[in-house]
Amino acid sequence: MPPRIRNEKDLARAIAAVTRLDHRLKAIAAGRPPLPLRLREPGFKSLILIIVNQQISRAAADTIFARLEAQLDPFTAGRLLAASDQALRGAGLSGPKIRHARAIAERVADGRLALERLPRLSDDKVREHLMQTPGVGRWTADIYLLSCLGRTDIWPAGDLALQIAATHVLGKRKRLTEKQMEAAGEVWRPWRAVAARLLWAHYHTVRPVRTKAAA
Repeated sequence: MPPRIRNEKDLARAIAAVTRLDHRLKAIAAGRPPLPLRLREPGFKSLILIIVNQQISRAAADTIFARLEAQLDPFTAGRLLAASDQALRGAGLSGPKIRHARAIAERVADGRLALERLPRLSDDKVREHLMQTPGVGRWTADIYLLSCLGRTDIWPAGDLALQIAATHVLGKRKRLTEKQMEAAGEVWRPWRAVAARLLWAHYHTVRPVRTKAAA
């Protein structure tokens, strides 16, 4: 079975492994505090959190999800299905995210989406199973694999922040496309998820520079 990140020791070993592959990642790791584990409990609640996080800042997502947690107690598929659209909008969910959350809840409730089976499946099988649900695309499936199942070779090549950070670290002038990101990530196999985490951390150091330049 491929290595997985389950605790702080696993994360430290994975960082050591990927930084041996690339001195640029080693420089990122050496120049910042240790990465937090940020491993979420697999299941319905974490999948909905990933949906909430789509295309908004972490701070905004945290605020919305806190409101959602207050409304859905306990946080179950049945409780979400019983909530009105008005209540979900009041928590901060957009129309599309309400539809996606309901689609997930419906499939969890009737067994079509069997999240409890996913830890035993390969990365590709996990993606295949998750992406059968409307609103769950490749990015959502990859983030679930990375942050909930602790898989080490996940590479969300379409993620904008990851593209910006990788472009900066690789010394490119134009932001890498998803196809170029796929090629660039090959050097970090089988630790691409850890490379992604280091690059996301790096993104927060280069983003202000890019924003100021763009202005």
